[in-house]
Formats: sequence, structure tokens, C-alpha cells
Amino acid sequence: MKKSILVFALFLALASCEKSADQKVFKTAYVDTSLLMEEYTEAKDIEAKYKTKGEEMGKQLEAEVARFRTEASSFQKNAQTYGPQWAQQKGAELQKKEQELTYAQQAILRQLQEESGKEMDTLVKDVKKFIKDYGKEKGYDYIYGTGDAASVLYAKDEFDVTKEMIKLLNDKYKSTSTSEAKKEDNTTAKKEEK
Repeated sequence: MKKSILVFALFLALASCEKSADQKVFKTAYVDTSLLMEEYTEAKDIEAKYKTKGEEMGKQLEAEVARFRTEASSFQKNAQTYGPQWAQQKGAELQKKEQELTYAQQAILRQLQEESGKEMDTLVKDVKKFIKDYGKEKGYDYIYGTGDAASVLYAKDEFDVTKEMIKLLNDKYKSTSTSEAKKEDNTTAKKEEK
């Protein structure tokens, strides 16, 4: 009887070892995607580029708006002098100009949104590919994303690879920017030699 209990205990021990051997432990990490995009230099550069472009395009429109305001102010002063027929005709012209300015402003905003949207979509695709390659290289089974579109509700801080990801992406972007600047310098130098 003692032998059968001993054999049974040994059998249970072996069975439990087999179960734990079959169970795989997954290597996981997560990235705070909001922080990543806030701290990623290329994303900041794209944002700054379109902010500057918007300000430049806005300056042209602001000059037209200033002329319109001057014209509208003049209209109010002269409306009584020139009579109701003139005021009606001039008022219609001013409404048309105001509508054109509104359309121009909307067109500028739409153009900026489309251009920056395309560039940001490309950036997001590149970041996703980078994270995928990073995960393969580091042997992760899963890398989750947190932030605005959270898919992780809780994770230990020790699994957070956001800062490492930001550093690697910024280093990659910096080296790419530096090599592109060198190419431009070489191209300019060759043109000057000719």
C-alpha cells in the first residue's frame, strides 16, 4: 500500500511537471503611445512644419481680411451718403467677398489637414513597423499600447519600454536627418563645382 501511494505521488509530481513544461511564459511589454508621439522628434518636427506653414498661409489671408474690414468700415460710413441703392449693391459685393474669404480659409485648413494627415499616417505606420521589429529583436511575444486608445488597463512599470522606444526612434530619426543633410550638402557642393 505504501508503494502504491508512493508511486501515485510520483505520478502526480510528474504530471504536474509536464503541465508546467507545456505552459509557456510570454514575454510582454507595453508602450505609452501618447507619450511616444509627444516625445518623438519627427512627430514634433511635422507638427512644427505645419504650424509654420499654416501661419505663412494665414498671413496672406490676414492681409485680405484687413482690406475687407477697411472696405466694410468705409461702406458703413458712406452708406448714408450714397443712398440705399448704392448701399444695397455695395453690401452684396461685401457679402460675396466675405464668403470668398471664408471659403479660402476653409480651403487652407483642409489643405493643411490633408497634408499633415498623410505625413502623420506615414509616421504612424513607420512607428508600428519599428515597434514590430523591436519586439522581434528583443524576443517579445506581445507589446501592448497604452495612451489615448488604450488596449492595456494595467501593467507593471517594469514592462514599460516607452522611454527606450522614444530614445531609439529619436536616434534613428536623428541619424536619418543627418545623412540626408550630408547628401544635400554634397549635391550642393557638386553643383557649385560645375
